[in-house]
Order: sequence, then structure tokens, then C-alpha cells
Amino acid sequence: MNRDWIAVASADHVRAGRAGGFMQVNHGKEAPLRRLRPGDRVAYYSPHERIRDGAPVQAFTALGIVAEGPVYQGFMSAGFQPFRRDVRWLPAQDAPIRPLLEHLSFGGPGWGARFRYGLFEVSTADMDLIAAAMAD
Repeated sequence: MNRDWIAVASADHVRAGRAGGFMQVNHGKEAPLRRLRPGDRVAYYSPHERIRDGAPVQAFTALGIVAEGPVYQGFMSAGFQPFRRDVRWLPAQDAPIRPLLEHLSFGGPGWGARFRYGLFEVSTADMDLIAAAMAD
């Protein structure tokens, strides 16, 4: 049975992953990516445009299906080879989170706390709502 996930990254990092056909989470850690399986759906939430100093985005910025294949190390620089998974990214538009919060199971008070984990599982109903909001 396939599962549904929210990953968290700045919008510029999400764009790089979409262009390269991959995802990475938690600053390139391997363990969280091992929880995903081919066929799982993943939506990225971007709190900011850039990791440290970007403008607020607070939107879902990518939607895809985890592809076949293992977790692997990519190359970003001599000192940083983050772990990645391949993803088949779907056509999607950014979807601001605020209009969705009252309908998401995790959208109550303190909704932002779950995003600090960098990757968390959500219900099929939540992902269906996010996917509909991102429909291109």
C-alpha cells in the first residue's frame, strides 16, 4: 500500500530537485529517505524562498511520485554529498497553505510544528486535498 508524505525545503532547493528528478530532506540525511517506497506520493512544503534569508513562501511547491531505485548519494560540492531519492515530478502549481489549514488533519493550532521534522507522513485525504489545490 502506498503512503503519502510531506517533505520540507526552501523553494529554491525544491526547484533544484525538480530539475534534477530527485528529492532530499533534512540537509541530505539518509535515514528519512529510507522510509519512502516507490509509488509513494510526496508534496514539498516551502516555508521560505531560500534556506536562511529568503522571503516567506508558505506554500506547497512540488508534487510527485517516488520512483523505483535506491537511496543514493548525490554531489553538490566536495564537502557535501547529500542522500537522495528519485522522484517523478508531476505538473503542479504552488498552493498556499493558509487556505487549506482548516481542512488538513494537521492544520490546527501549532500547525507549523510538524514541519520541523523535515519529512512526515500524512493521510490520503490530506494528500488528495493538497494535490487538488496544486492541480495545474
